[in-house]
Amino acid sequence: MFERVLVANRGEIAVRIIRAIHELGVEAVAVYSTADRDALHVRLADRAVCIGPPAAAESYLRIPNVIAAAETTGCGAVHPGYGFLSENPAFVRACEENDLVFVGPDADVMERMGDKARAKAEMKAAQVPLVPGTQGGATLSEVRDAAEQLGFPVLLKATAGGGGKGMRLVQAPDELERAYSTARAEAEAAFSDGSLYLEKALVPARHVEVQVLCDKDGGVLTLGERECSIQRRHQKLIEESPSPALDPDTREQMEAAAERACRTIGYENAGTFEFLLGADRTFHFIELNARLQVEHPVSELVTGVDVVREQFRVAAGERLALTGRAPRRGHALEIRLNAEDPARGFAPAPGTITRFRPPLGPGVRIDTHLEEGSSISPYYDSLIAKLVVWAEDRPAAIARGVRALE
Repeated sequence: MFERVLVANRGEIAVRIIRAIHELGVEAVAVYSTADRDALHVRLADRAVCIGPPAAAESYLRIPNVIAAAETTGCGAVHPGYGFLSENPAFVRACEENDLVFVGPDADVMERMGDKARAKAEMKAAQVPLVPGTQGGATLSEVRDAAEQLGFPVLLKATAGGGGKGMRLVQAPDELERAYSTARAEAEAAFSDGSLYLEKALVPARHVEVQVLCDKDGGVLTLGERECSIQRRHQKLIEESPSPALDPDTREQMEAAAERACRTIGYENAGTFEFLLGADRTFHFIELNARLQVEHPVSELVTGVDVVREQFRVAAGERLALTGRAPRRGHALEIRLNAEDPARGFAPAPGTITRFRPPLGPGVRIDTHLEEGSSISPYYDSLIAKLVVWAEDRPAAIARGVRALE
């Protein structure tokens, strides 16, 4: 195991990772912008390094600054969390070039899976069901031809994207040209890549994903599925496991498809395969998130597997203690808590937390970096906490979640 690890992130996920590092008997090094000087993750870490001013582009996204922080503090590994540099192949390569172990998949797999068109081609080779659509970046003319062939509604999606950016639902032919132009501009601004592809919009459909862990020896563990259909502006709000829509046969088919894909692409560490589930229980691959996800606690509560701890064990070259299907028990729900103003269309609402009283009781977990007096910065994501609850069945979990929110 490593002696010292740098956490290349902030907020609740940095706090969660630092706690796992300490439970492994390892030292944790935090990085922070000047806006986060007094943040909880900075105080929890054994050491902390300032890497720049408040803007993420000048601090948390500055690869040389993060690498320098790891080198000057003698770290052996870097955990990226989610967001920021977590799916940046250039960052993975920078870690490798400086003898730092990146806690996640290698740069080659990340690059291939980050290209949505290439990812679909590799999933097809692994016999994973795909959503009908174009196979790669498509021109407006190609998109129009495909849409006519598939029938409306269709989805335009950024080949390099995620998080709903560069995505547009198109209901009719006369909307296509404008939607293509808008989505292309948004994708270019977000990912420096404006290429788009088209998929048939499966309506109605559920968003269901499978959590995987893979070691360097080809061992694959699937931790069941998470239902993520409750979303706003393509951003998840509530996640749960198991999905109320899956029967045992469909669940096994979905997990088997994810396991097949892991072996085909040579995946290592933690990842999540995202699927659309149709009303007839057919499922179709959307994308692979080659990182730890916001909603990983849901899988942890139903399986008893500490995903972050396993990430470190795999990165250190250890084999998974268990492969195949992780045993599951009970039902878990995660509710994301965001600093937003409902009166202004749920726009981010920075400011100071004057009162914070986290819920307690059996089966309740709060992942957060908040304390009374904490400042919510305008520079970063509005997610400030995650309420995660577990109970023996879904009705009991919902009741516990409602009680905790109150």
